Amino acid sequence: MVGNWMMKAIPAAAVLACCFVLGVPAEAQTGSRPTPVKALMTSDIHFDPFWDPAKVANLNAAPVADWEAILAAPDSADRAQRFAALQTQCRTRGEDTSFPLLRSSLAAMKAQAAGVKFVTVSGDLIAHAFDCKFEAAVPGAKPGDYASFVTRTIAFVDAQLRQALPGVEMFEALGNNDSDCGDYELNVGGQFLGDTGAFMTADLPEADRSTAASIFQSEGDYSVPLPAPIHRARLLVLDDLFESVRYKTCSGKTDPAPGEAQIAWLRGQLETARSRHEKVWVMGHIPPGVDPYSTIRNLAKVCAGSSPTMFLSSDALGATLAAYGDVVELAIFAHTHMDELRLLTPSADAAGVKPLPPVALKMVPSISPVDGNNPSFMVAEIDPSTDALKDYKVIAASNQTGIGTSWTEEYDFSKAYGQPAFDARSLSALVNGFSVDRGAQTAASAEYLKNYFVRDASLGLKTFWPQYVCALENRTADQYRACACTAGK
Repeated sequence: MVGNWMMKAIPAAAVLACCFVLGVPAEAQTGSRPTPVKALMTSDIHFDPFWDPAKVANLNAAPVADWEAILAAPDSADRAQRFAALQTQCRTRGEDTSFPLLRSSLAAMKAQAAGVKFVTVSGDLIAHAFDCKFEAAVPGAKPGDYASFVTRTIAFVDAQLRQALPGVEMFEALGNNDSDCGDYELNVGGQFLGDTGAFMTADLPEADRSTAASIFQSEGDYSVPLPAPIHRARLLVLDDLFESVRYKTCSGKTDPAPGEAQIAWLRGQLETARSRHEKVWVMGHIPPGVDPYSTIRNLAKVCAGSSPTMFLSSDALGATLAAYGDVVELAIFAHTHMDELRLLTPSADAAGVKPLPPVALKMVPSISPVDGNNPSFMVAEIDPSTDALKDYKVIAASNQTGIGTSWTEEYDFSKAYGQPAFDARSLSALVNGFSVDRGAQTAASAEYLKNYFVRDASLGLKTFWPQYVCALENRTADQYRACACTAGK
């Protein structure tokens, strides 16, 4: 390494020439680090246009451009009573994102995410029980009205995000609720994917736009380069509803073909990236692996041989990502509404001669407060020299209404966990520490317990901490059972 005194003695032009000849960036020679790239990450917005049922008829008759004015008008006098009746009729478990909360969250994003280069939205833009609420709020709707209303709701959320962050590249995935026929139901190649893909890919770079829109129409997937100054890195977006254990077509039939086709497309993209020495981020909605919350309720049966509850119908997605640990820099998912992490470790037979690194997986918390959590989103920093997620801050709301709400930093990853980056090495250290800390006594475990749910739910998670931790890196049913059924002993 050249000492500081030598650097002062050598003209800058000579240093640059040396670096050019060696093929090494000047910043690497001088020891300086590139400025991190900022990005905003949000998920599970679950916007509910039925919050004021009296406005729904006007929304149903109006183009998206008129929705903001309709929603911003004064609430109807009996709004609360009518909405409560709608919630009861549709048996919802809580309230999703109202228009006041949507506006509050977007204002917070604009204030907290100044200078971001791009935004990721990892699925579920519309509310739960959407079909039930529409049927109740729009009696006598004409054929096609429901599909149109779903598409316009997603288009409205998309437009609101772009309006709050003008000129910022936006990458969006669909979730299991984002469908024109029902939760976890969707047809490949239909009008819904064509229509949503048209506006979700409209602002992508021109060289990628038409291909992305075409692939999106088939299965809701697309590939796009991450923006400069990040280089030689792409984002692969998946509508992994097709791989869900609950997936059905709009006619109610099971069909494994779309999920199989999606995995084949993903493998092809990852192979191409490997051959080009590119890095890849992968974003979907439903994470691979075990659903620990549903599983732990039935742990006795699991330990007796029953299968744990799985998010997806097979391990194909998790195994595929883990088999490309040299290519996949980060996986982004959501779905649980909680602030979580996972580590995707390759199986022994996939490792080859040189073991592949695991894949770091971040699960983005929700804007929707449907589970009793306060809304939150992430502001991330990416190292453009490695394409890795260097750090992130979680910004959380003071309440669940969006009325009189303040948004402040809940925690900073690097400060909370003492790790240099959200990468495979850091997550391996964290998960290993969690695994041996069965009583959740360490500072890192306490941080995770505090942060995974915005509002304190640490006591509930702490009671089954060892079994929960088993889900962080044991993604198959057999791996999880072997871990969880001995973790508490």
